[in-house]
Amino acid sequence: MKKRFKCEIDCANCAAKVEDAIKKIDGVTDAKVNFMTQKMVFEAEDARFDELLALAVETGKKIESDFEVEL
Repeated sequence: MKKRFKCEIDCANCAAKVEDAIKKIDGVTDAKVNFMTQKMVFEAEDARFDELLALAVETGKKIESDFEVEL
């Protein structure tokens, strides 16, 4: 499943770090975090989508404490 979310991230470098970390999560197919548009595109296994999304947000917050995603 692939969904788009509005997010808040402070800089392009932080967005790249968060994106890379989210992509490494087992079960995540793809992720894109765009600083300019303040959007996150998240793609993961359908059966575990909500679990993986929560893990992705948690991972992003560990890297950038101001990272927020509107669910």
